Amino acid sequence: MGDCSWELSDYEILAEIGQGAYGKVYKAREVRDRQRLVAVKRLNISEDPETGIPQFMIREVALLRKLEHYNHPNIVKLLNVSAEWQNQIFDLTLVFEYIDQDLSTFLSRASEKGLARDTIKDVMRQLFSGLDFVHTNTVIHRDLKPDNVLVSSRGEIKIADFGLARIYTNHIALTPCVVTLWYRAPEVLLHSSYMSSVDIWSAGCIFAELFLLRVIGVPGEKDWPIESAVCYSPSWAEKKPTTQLLPNLSHEENDLLSQCLAFNPAHRISACSALAHPFLTCP
Repeated sequence: MGDCSWELSDYEILAEIGQGAYGKVYKAREVRDRQRLVAVKRLNISEDPETGIPQFMIREVALLRKLEHYNHPNIVKLLNVSAEWQNQIFDLTLVFEYIDQDLSTFLSRASEKGLARDTIKDVMRQLFSGLDFVHTNTVIHRDLKPDNVLVSSRGEIKIADFGLARIYTNHIALTPCVVTLWYRAPEVLLHSSYMSSVDIWSAGCIFAELFLLRVIGVPGEKDWPIESAVCYSPSWAEKKPTTQLLPNLSHEENDLLSQCLAFNPAHRISACSALAHPFLTCP
């Protein structure tokens, strides 16, 4: 049987659009009613009596079920779930609304002149709105990056892929092997405790990426986490201000970006406060 020859009773598989360690994602169409396009994420793993069903599979479904009740416009919609055992293989199928591009693709198609500031403002307002909703429901996404931020043809921003997401309490010690490296907060890199502010750092990286690049320099010793296995070195202290690679940022843009990328997570802005920041509220 070929990779795309299988068919759920309600969906016609059209093409494979993604692949991961445990399965694939397909573009599909409903065969009844609206015949809308959907994304079918099919995960499978061999049964292991010692470990059972991987926790990330259970966690992703549980968190999506928790979030879907509120039908937030900036969270990708989960439409259907099915799970079954076939020949000692656990098969989990998640059906989502179909969005034809992610933020990486969106950026690759942008003009050489870059994105308009109004577009950047709209993207970040929707991204922070989604994060505020997620964090209000005590969830950390833990893998926020352009590949996991979807952009619809109508400009709607939707956070997707909750495979690494977790329910959190204050400053719990969690695995450091989360968040794609380029978007990973310093406290995660330093194996320190962390909370929802890790998502804000990732959002700040995305914000900077919308403008191209930015260097934020080395932190001071007072901001270095005490529990880190990596000791702070005074030799890291900067001798002069970091060169700004984005000299054309307005005061409001620079202020919000700096608050997202504060090295100390306690000084990092929250998604709720970001939504009230002048950059996102002023016309």
